[in-house]
Amino acid sequence: MKRPEILAMLRQAREGGYAVGSFSPRNTVLIRSVLSAAEAERSPAMVQISANELGWFSLDAEDFARAYFAAVKDYRAQTVLHLDHTKDPETVYRAIAAGFESVMFDGSRLPYEENLRITREVVAYAHPRGVCVEAELGSIGGADKLETGSDETLYTDPLQAQEFAEATGCDLLAVSVGTAHGVYPVKNPRIDFERLAAIRSRVSAALVLHGGSGLPPETIHRAVREGVSKVNIATDLELVFQQVTGTGRQPNALTEQLPQSVKDQAIAQVQALCQDRMRHYLLSCDRLA
Repeated sequence: MKRPEILAMLRQAREGGYAVGSFSPRNTVLIRSVLSAAEAERSPAMVQISANELGWFSLDAEDFARAYFAAVKDYRAQTVLHLDHTKDPETVYRAIAAGFESVMFDGSRLPYEENLRITREVVAYAHPRGVCVEAELGSIGGADKLETGSDETLYTDPLQAQEFAEATGCDLLAVSVGTAHGVYPVKNPRIDFERLAAIRSRVSAALVLHGGSGLPPETIHRAVREGVSKVNIATDLELVFQQVTGTGRQPNALTEQLPQSVKDQAIAQVQALCQDRMRHYLLSCDRLA
């Protein structure tokens, strides 16, 4: 899917009062879980992996893209291959060459001006190639450092977000409003919805909520009402996969070598989870013709 189609998908979500789920399989086996869920629920979706995840699971962008495109041709679904948190522009460029349709350059740990400059360079590279760019302003922390490598949180400033989005031309902007990566230590973390609404009023780029795993549905519903168009979900999928297979985090090659019956059960259970999130959390089901 090319950039104009992705932007239309995100715009339809914003106008329709739902969010597009960006699901992280963290291995190539579970790519089909997300694709099957999207097809069954007639829901748009993104299949994502971060640079940290590629390294942890002994994958590269080419491996993951190859597995995605080999699988997606078997489905009638509106899905996008997305590169999640990536701090190195060269890794972003390699992912684009591999076929990723949307990419995230995460310069949130950099000084503001450096984040702005590099994000603008990534946008200038990606847009002519038909690829969407997600950026991050503020810092989304959490207990699980697998995606970003840090647990520090710094909230996004609405005025700065407006300046940043306009100066860089990014298509999507990940904002920090109280969510976190990994497992939440409390049942319903406090989200700064007023800050989110203030950002939405100033920023035309699609807003992204990271740390969607573990949030109650009403929190995601409120975030969507306040302007979020894309929600990232990763840890929930991994926890179900590990419960079914009895494995921990391991290289992708070992996951591929699991007995087919075990893989099939894991694929089915994670698909069920994705369908639940689409239907009851993201409200994205039955959105496609």
